[in-house]
Amino acid sequence: MEEKTSTPLSGDAVERKIDELLQEIRSADPHELENIKSIIRKKVSFFSRMTVTALLLQKYLADGKKDNERTQRRPGTERAERKTEKREQPQHQERSLPDGVKTLYINIGKMKHLYAKDLSKLLQNELGITRDDIYQIRVHDKYSFVTMSEENCSKAIDKLNNQPINGRTAKVTYSEK
Repeated sequence: MEEKTSTPLSGDAVERKIDELLQEIRSADPHELENIKSIIRKKVSFFSRMTVTALLLQKYLADGKKDNERTQRRPGTERAERKTEKREQPQHQERSLPDGVKTLYINIGKMKHLYAKDLSKLLQNELGITRDDIYQIRVHDKYSFVTMSEENCSKAIDKLNNQPINGRTAKVTYSEK
């Protein structure tokens, strides 16, 4: 049986790596993480999970040392830096809202299978407007908010209030916020 020798890891390196991992958690796909967590719950007893985590982190750090040795041999590789720069940039930029815009409250949301794309198409068809006339759509579980010009908001209230949308009678009013 082979005896494994490992170099001790400094506490600072471990802390830095844990901070990096916590940053990555914020940008990772939550569904993918849930799947992995589910597998861990099934395979690893509750009392062994911290030990498994420590071992994984140790292996992760050891692999990182090997990567650092490779990058030292090949100067000019900045892949890791570019990855973190990409993550730090916002995914989308919000448009600044012009004067004279209002926000509508609609009592239908994701639980009635209403999504932003569907709501946008509905508004475009019913009001005869374009995508650019809709400044913002936020769909929550039970209700939605739409930000448009005051003129388009009043049209939407007139046309959509008390109309069936996805099997529910829509109540469309100005948002109170």
